[in-house]
Amino acid sequence: MVKSSTLQTASEKKTTKSATKPAAKKTAARVQSSTLTKAAAAKSAIDATPKPVVVTSSSVLVTDPALKKKELIDTVTERSGIKKKDAKPVIEAMLEVLGETLSEGREMNLQPLGKIKINRTKEVQGGNVLIVKVRQSSRVPGSGRAPDVDAAG
Repeated sequence: MVKSSTLQTASEKKTTKSATKPAAKKTAARVQSSTLTKAAAAKSAIDATPKPVVVTSSSVLVTDPALKKKELIDTVTERSGIKKKDAKPVIEAMLEVLGETLSEGREMNLQPLGKIKINRTKEVQGGNVLIVKVRQSSRVPGSGRAPDVDAAG
């Protein structure tokens, strides 16, 4: 089988390029004008669509590390004024009761902490994952303190 060759010489290439330049310019002008028309149509369509509204959340993002039991005990003893050795067994017993209540699937209403409701549970290797919803009152935290504590602080 014989292959046909379409090799052009350098002079033929120059002739071909110069012969097609005006036609290429006309084609480019038509493409550009149609592109401008499409761009104008797209711009008017964009202008006709409603502008997106950015919704900002007023919720507080917690960036501090998680509250550990030691820090909880220290804070409670500082606020209550009792000795650490007296507060520690009470706090540990309270945490145990809270954990048992959550594992039973019961709701808790513990103000000022809030109302705690379990939305979903999932069993995983090594324990359960609880997805809970905590609803806190909009009142200012700490407003329920006794007047003598506020006067002393």
